[in-house]
Amino acid sequence: MAVLAERWASVLGDDRVVHHDSYEARSARLVSVPEDLSPVVVSALERAGIESLYTHQEAALRAAFAGPTIVTTGTASGKSLCFQLPTFEILCADRGARALYLYPTKALAQDQARALHSFGLGGAVRPAIYDGDTPRAERAAIRKRTNLVLTNPDMLHVGILPNHAAWADLFANLAFVVIDEAHVYRGVFGSHVANVLRRLRRLAAVYGSQPHFLMTSATIANPLELAERLTGLDDITVIDADGAPSAQRTVAMWNPPLVDELLGTRASVLAEAAELLERLVLEGARTICFMKSRRGVELILRLAVDRLKSTGRPELAERIAPYRAGYTPQQRRELERRLTTGELLGVVATDALELGIDIGSLDAAICVTFPGTVSSLRQMWGRAGRRGHGLAVFLAGEDALDQFFCRHPEEFVGRPVEAAILDHASPQIYAEHLLCAAHEAPLNDDDTAVLGPGWRAHAEELTAAGMLRERVTGFVPRRADDYPAARVALRSATLDSFALIDVGSGELLGQIEAARAYSTVHEGAVYLHLGRSYHVLALDLDARRALLEPFTGDYFTQAKSESFTLVERLHDRRDSLGVTLSFGAVAVSQTVLGYQRKGLQDHAVIGFTALDLPTVEFSTRALWFELDELVDAEPFPPELLLGALHALEHAQIAVLPLIAMCDRWDIGGLSTNAHPQTGGPTIFIYDGHPGGIGLTRRGFDEFERLVDDAHRLIAECPCASGCPSCVQSPKCGNLNEPLSKRGALELLRRLT
Repeated sequence: MAVLAERWASVLGDDRVVHHDSYEARSARLVSVPEDLSPVVVSALERAGIESLYTHQEAALRAAFAGPTIVTTGTASGKSLCFQLPTFEILCADRGARALYLYPTKALAQDQARALHSFGLGGAVRPAIYDGDTPRAERAAIRKRTNLVLTNPDMLHVGILPNHAAWADLFANLAFVVIDEAHVYRGVFGSHVANVLRRLRRLAAVYGSQPHFLMTSATIANPLELAERLTGLDDITVIDADGAPSAQRTVAMWNPPLVDELLGTRASVLAEAAELLERLVLEGARTICFMKSRRGVELILRLAVDRLKSTGRPELAERIAPYRAGYTPQQRRELERRLTTGELLGVVATDALELGIDIGSLDAAICVTFPGTVSSLRQMWGRAGRRGHGLAVFLAGEDALDQFFCRHPEEFVGRPVEAAILDHASPQIYAEHLLCAAHEAPLNDDDTAVLGPGWRAHAEELTAAGMLRERVTGFVPRRADDYPAARVALRSATLDSFALIDVGSGELLGQIEAARAYSTVHEGAVYLHLGRSYHVLALDLDARRALLEPFTGDYFTQAKSESFTLVERLHDRRDSLGVTLSFGAVAVSQTVLGYQRKGLQDHAVIGFTALDLPTVEFSTRALWFELDELVDAEPFPPELLLGALHALEHAQIAVLPLIAMCDRWDIGGLSTNAHPQTGGPTIFIYDGHPGGIGLTRRGFDEFERLVDDAHRLIAECPCASGCPSCVQSPKCGNLNEPLSKRGALELLRRLT
């Protein structure tokens, strides 16, 4: 450990390290394996080499049989055993009992299946994976013989619930439902999954069972609220006292140097990451480097390999490798083996593999640019230090949040984790799942307890729209051959979407909501999908598809659009900081006029291309505040007002992810010096998904914090007139014009 600690000194002494701090190791808090655990399960633990339990594992075992439970502890704290033990107990004691495990990714399900088999419980616990990759020839046997089904929300939604008659044995005997990595289920995806889980509870009740729900989550600000919103259940037990050990760890923040103070541009974050990785590998430290995009992973790896070869250490270049989605289980196991044995010294990985995957014993973890949430960052940092004193590095980019954190390192390191936000009652999402529920069983008054008191009003609206009809047994689909689940993508907030097609392979890459398609996958756009860049060849409005090809060019695109926001309903209003603050339903209309191409390195404008696209309109929820009294209180330069409002809007959108677990791309905004409904200068910040998912409600509730964070973001940025680190936005429909940093600071002075 001492040797490793000395190694970090060469990194921590670098001028680019703006902050570092060390945290002492924590010992494990252990308890004996409970005496009342069945002998079969005790033997299984012994075979796995488990002689005692962490305190939170024992607490979760007790709570699981009492009612719904969520366990929220740190990385590598043994959360899987928290739900494995109660599942083993019930399956070994009752041969008729069944359990269902839900994972957000196929890779996690595969890892868990291997772990379950390693306990050697034979015929008592018969796990099987049931997802889109399961061969059709094996599916009937799984339904008949398996008592522990591992799947994902997508398959549960489209494959299991609509075909519940074939799963009658599972539903009639369902004892436990496990939801792993529950913090992933937030935003649009979480709002959909919350409805899927309510449909699951409803069908279980139809078949006469009431399963216990067990959840695990990374550390988040609102585990109880998340568990309640996700499942619709009350009286949930939260297990958050982590009994697992933690290693001694040093946390460092690395900020690339400014290369142009006037423009606020900094040295390439990819080159800095490659240099840091090279230094750690040269020191013999087993290191993981996290980067959001696959392209970024490949560039960091290539640069690091080149650096190692140029320094005369080509043998070390062979000891670093990429680790990303798309690998087979065998390839992953081989990488893990090479890391564990020390044969491999470094991996560069996408954050898609952050969730629960065991990647061996590591000394250092580098996170390149802010991953979106403090919770995710801590998950990544938790990889470091398995062999002793670990090093965790945050390598900042130019983005506003990254630079905000570099100016407030102590606050960043100690910042509380965010709240996971979802809204199962978001009108469009809820209506889609109500149709699915009606297809599964007629909707009637018995459903109020699970679907909520508003189901009937929605059902009557769907009946009036010709999608449902009411019978004596309840509301059923208008068409008997309808299959509504097939039309609902869990990662989209609306039925109206475009398919993304790779023209080279013919592969369906995914879907994108129509409300976002025109600004992101228009003809000529450079589109990032799952970390990979594509060039859009065509956007077919009639066929509702975008045709893409892989892209390796040195520019990116930014759409220019016109927007308008109309207030439809006021839900809440209060006075705050000298402005009238409101929250409610709004209608947003947006017309994409064209797009700019900009250089990847210098962001210089290469050219502008006009487009002819239809106007998109959608309803969502928003906060807005009226600044007329604030502006009129003292003379305000009229030539600065619109730019000041615009800059303040951008800053608040940039820092809203610090309050809610979201990305700035999930949020939209509009600022105007004379809105027709409010009669004066107004700033709107709205949920970027049709129907809204609760993000801006969080901003309304914590508006004072939103203003304070925006003030610090702008005021402390060293640039002269606004840059990507403060008021410029990569998603601005007006191409960041006009913007007035000085005017925004004056508005904030009056606000604060």
